[in-house]
Amino acid sequence: MSGNADTRYMALALSLGRRGQGATWPNPAVGCVIVKNNRIVGRGWTQSTGRPHAETVALAQAGEQARGADVYVTLEPCAHHGNTPPCAQALIDAGVGRVVMAIPDSDPRVDGLGAKMLRDAGITVETGLLGDQAFADHDGFLRRTVTGRPMVTLKMASSFDGRIATGTGESQWITDTPARRFVHAMRARHDAVMVGGGTARHDDPSLNVRGLGIDQQPARVVISRRLDLPLMGKLARTAKDIPVILCHGKDADSTLIKTWTDLGAHLLPCRVVNNQLDTEDVLNQLGKHGLTRIFCEGGSALAASLIRNDLVDQLVGFTAGLVIGVEGLAGIGALGLDKLHMARRFTLGETRQVGPDVMHVWTRASQMDAV
Repeated sequence: MSGNADTRYMALALSLGRRGQGATWPNPAVGCVIVKNNRIVGRGWTQSTGRPHAETVALAQAGEQARGADVYVTLEPCAHHGNTPPCAQALIDAGVGRVVMAIPDSDPRVDGLGAKMLRDAGITVETGLLGDQAFADHDGFLRRTVTGRPMVTLKMASSFDGRIATGTGESQWITDTPARRFVHAMRARHDAVMVGGGTARHDDPSLNVRGLGIDQQPARVVISRRLDLPLMGKLARTAKDIPVILCHGKDADSTLIKTWTDLGAHLLPCRVVNNQLDTEDVLNQLGKHGLTRIFCEGGSALAASLIRNDLVDQLVGFTAGLVIGVEGLAGIGALGLDKLHMARRFTLGETRQVGPDVMHVWTRASQMDAV
């Protein structure tokens, strides 16, 4: 098959895989396309809760037409027995002729074993097609596998002069409806939406996805050392319907721990450093819980802690055409920088107009830095 055709089919597999983002954790959101005689005979993506896998869905659709076909998959097929048999074996049993995978799987249970199984069975295996895009799509899964922590996207909506609210705390709304709707779409592609305790107390947010008709809501994560959060707030009232994960200090009041547990929340005790929760340990605990992609929406102290500890992988800014002035509230808390060269730098990945506002997306200089 021509190189242009290979690229086209892999691009389709990547787009299919993105449909599962936010709903498959702790599994990766993989896409798969099966082609026979230049015709797509099967396609699939990892389903909600991570089962069935993309290859299984695509093979079921292809049926007997999978024999001798070309398979395009965004991540190395798994080689281990879990709740289901390995996808590499399923491809072998189906008699496919060639497997083109974008990137290898760093999970120690796979890590080249899937490709080896396929090659040992006489199947041609090619790797690397659209690998950069696949690394970006699977960043959260790979990062958790290698470092133990999920990928973190930090989002901020601000005025032209970088303020997220007036001096009195009024922030609804700095950006217009199209930008806010876009944010809901971004929430839907992450496993969890995360805020600090101050934001939970001040705004009483729902942190859910509205207006998109999705089947699986992201988990809601709140970082609160003392668990001094509203017990009659929106998160408390809905904790049994949509997951709420509370990261707290190991010195939090036992009565509050029991109260929140009874309300339906999942509690994760985390390390305290200098009277504050250690955000590195917070992310490690969230990684152990299975989360791979986290969408952080503030507040300023949490954002500063994540940046200071080099834990932000992607910055998303929505900038509105209004000016609030120096008395407005800054979106990022104190970082203690004396020299400009000490500031974290990110690489611009995308800019676009969203309604009357501007969205800009920044990533680490290398997508897989620190992995």
